[in-house]
Amino acid sequence: MVAGVDEAGRGPLAGPVVAAAVILDPARPIAGLADSKLISEKKRQTLFHAIQERSVAWSVAESNVEEIDRLNILQATLLAMQRAVHRLPVVPDCVLIDGNALPVLPMPTQAIVRGDRTVPEISAASIVAKVYRDELMRAYSNIYPDFSFQIHKGYGTQKHLAEIEKFGPVAVHRKSFRPVKEILENNNS
Repeated sequence: MVAGVDEAGRGPLAGPVVAAAVILDPARPIAGLADSKLISEKKRQTLFHAIQERSVAWSVAESNVEEIDRLNILQATLLAMQRAVHRLPVVPDCVLIDGNALPVLPMPTQAIVRGDRTVPEISAASIVAKVYRDELMRAYSNIYPDFSFQIHKGYGTQKHLAEIEKFGPVAVHRKSFRPVKEILENNNS
């Protein structure tokens, strides 16, 4: 049993980094799996439900903003990946990770650069992580109505930077990320 693992949310200025792990069922193939960034939101939603229904197992885990600020984004990402694999209800024989860095796991692991484009298990994990994180960011827009998290998902868009400048960072902002850090420093000087 092969688990694919990918993350969503390494680059944004706000919100957790989310990792997903998926073990696909060869007897129940899912057509259309691809890198989540290359497919529409509507198709991601459809595939997300298919993955939930047809995979052998899937899980999601995150590293929160405090962990990102304390550990750095790479280590927080690896921690989220580790958590996602450990949350699988089935123990995989091996794990294929998108990227070039590996979390510490008790089973064989392999990093595959751009694996989300070539390995169906990693593509599935990419979709699960992205859909989960996008939903989380939409929920944050209800908690923090001054921020358009439902639109920019926490990425450093001009709109988001203007919102941070106007309203100041909130609890879900990554204080160690340069634009947020600079705004905090300027507000404190």
